Parts: sequence; structure tokens; C-alpha cells
Amino acid sequence: MGLNAAPSSERVHIGFFGRRNAGKSSVVNAVTGQELSVVSEVKGTTTDPVYKSMELLPMGPVVIIDTPGFDDEGTLGEMRVKKTKQILNRSDCAVLVVDGTIGKTEMDEELIALFIEKKIPYVVAYNKSDLVGETAAEDGIYVSAKTGQNVHELKERIGTLVNTGDTKMRIIGDLLKPYDLVLLVIPIDSAAPKGRIILPQQQTMRDILEAGAVAIAVRDTELKQTIEKLGTKPYLVVTDSQAFEQVNKDTPDEILLTSFSILMARYKGFLEDSIKGVAAIGNLMDGDAILISEGCTHHRQCDDIGTVKLPRWLKEFTKKELIIETSSGREFPEDLSKYKLVIHCGSCMLNEREMQYRRKCAADAGVPFTNYGTSIAYMKGILKRSLEVLPDLEALL
Repeated sequence: MGLNAAPSSERVHIGFFGRRNAGKSSVVNAVTGQELSVVSEVKGTTTDPVYKSMELLPMGPVVIIDTPGFDDEGTLGEMRVKKTKQILNRSDCAVLVVDGTIGKTEMDEELIALFIEKKIPYVVAYNKSDLVGETAAEDGIYVSAKTGQNVHELKERIGTLVNTGDTKMRIIGDLLKPYDLVLLVIPIDSAAPKGRIILPQQQTMRDILEAGAVAIAVRDTELKQTIEKLGTKPYLVVTDSQAFEQVNKDTPDEILLTSFSILMARYKGFLEDSIKGVAAIGNLMDGDAILISEGCTHHRQCDDIGTVKLPRWLKEFTKKELIIETSSGREFPEDLSKYKLVIHCGSCMLNEREMQYRRKCAADAGVPFTNYGTSIAYMKGILKRSLEVLPDLEALL
């Protein structure tokens, strides 16, 4: 992905589902105009989900996901079906590919039931119209991946499934006025990626600029002196959560303070849950199990936040012997009932639908759900201050 490409988490995720040999991969290739997936007459050719980031008009930037057949068999087949079900949790919309020469089967109806249960808008693509001569269907459209018949029409139908208008929450821009000065505190330590800054910091900076405000990036080690040298008082300081404690000390009380992680949780729609759930930290007991989950996979550093710092701070704060478990990337436990708390990252690499799924898993299990920035601010005694820039949410404390 190029430097100016939309992040995967900001793209509409379109999942293609269906039985083996319905022609899923052929339809995906026809829609994308690329040989994205291997096509074969052999059942089960697609053995793992295939992802492709691209532009698809009229939707714009999307992620196309080709999935294994939902009727796969055997031990490996069951694992593939499980992977396919996981794709449902991150699909903003779905295309059910049906073999038009056979029509919908019981398994196709099972998939439709899952779409409805998970509130995923969908369209049915009846493939192989070149063999059956059909062009229209009540719940979809007949297409031919072989001849290209109605593929353009299918793309247009997909484009109507998801509202891609400008109604989404801003990261920070709606909190600012033109010319507001925002200091972004970005530690450069062993955990910082070489030669670049991480996605939430990039996105926050871009949103500040789009609001007509002014962004200044500074390391935590230079923050205090920078504030003293500025000729005007910053409106807001936004920090990496790992540096929350020191940044709080170095930022005068009259300047608003929050973190990238808190802003990202708000952007992804789960900050309110995080604030409500964070109090569970104070009720933890010896032997309680905690899940710390990250939405991305990265090389673990010696002082990694998810596997080292957060566990250390939790044990120091609670003075309890806790069982800490971690998950990363797209792997997330379906059954959370054994945990007393889930602490999630800011989820910059996950789309909003997947975060809704993870929150729902926790809610269904009755497990409090919070995030990195909120929990660190709570344990450092600065949660109230970190929410002053969001007065509507202060009432939740």
C-alpha cells in the first residue's frame, strides 16, 4: 500500500461468500478486473481468505475478501469454515455467490440467515447466467463471470449496500476551531517504528490539518521546554498513552490533555464502553483473568505495551496476582466468559464493524470492555483530566 493509500481499517470491507464451486473466485476476479483468486474446477481451491485493497466505484477504497467455501468438509474444512465465519465479523457488506444452474441451497439460506443476524447488507449474485439465460432475481442479479454479463450492474448493486457519505465521527477535527494549536507528543524510543510514525498519529495529524488547526509534533522529552518556548498557549496536548504520566506532569493544568488511544476509541465508537468498563480494574481479585488484545501484529519489543507495560501497571495498581492473556491481529476469542476484563488497543487497524463484534462478544459474556488509553489514564489517576476535552463523556465517571 502506498503512503497516500487509505488504511485498510478505513475501507469498506466486501466479503464474497458461497458454496464450493459456485464460482465465488471467478466472480471476485470479474468484479475486480484482476486475477485475484485462483480458479479451478476442483472443489475447495480457495483454502484461506484472500484480501485485496482497491478502488471500486462508486464506493471508493474497499477491501475485497474472497472466502473458502462454506460447505467445506473434513477437519481442515471445518477450520476454513470457521475462518469464513470470522470474515462475517469484519464485512461491511456481503455478496452471496450462488450457482445459477442449481439455485439457492439450504447452506446458502444458512448464510443469508447469518447476514441478517449480523445485520450485514447483502446481494445475491447468481453466477453462470450464460448457461441459464436469466438476468434478474428478486433478491439479487444473474451474472456471468465467464462472459462478464451484468458484472457492472453487480458492482453498482454492491455500491448501494453501504452508505459511504461523510457521516462518520471525526478523530479530533470536530473538537477544534481554525488556528487552534495542538501539541502531539510522540515518544521516539525502542518501541517506536524506525523512520515513521504510527497510523493513529498520522491520522490525528491529518484530521487537525483538515480542521484548519495547527499541529506541532514533539517528543515527550522536549514537551515541557516546548510549551515554555511557545509564544501562545496550546489548546490541547495529545500524547501516546505510554507517556501519559510524565506528560500530565509537564502539561500545565489550564491546557487540555488526552491521548491518541482515547481519541481512536471515540473514533471507532467504543469510548463510552471503555469509560464504563474501566472501573472493573479497581475490583480485580487474585486469580482473575484479563485479556489484553491488539488489533495488529508487530514485532514485540522488550518493553512492549500490550505484553509488558500494561501487565506491569495492572499488577502494580491492583496489588493482585492476575492471569494476563493476550491476543493480536484478527485472532480474538469468541468465548470471553472466563475473563473479568478485556483491555483493547485503539483499534486503528480494525474496521468499525469488527470492533462492534468484539464489544458485543464482551457484552454477551457480561465482561467489562475498555481500552489502553482509558485504562492507563485510570491507573495513573488522570482519567477525568483526559476527558475534559469531551465534556459529554465526563458524566460517565
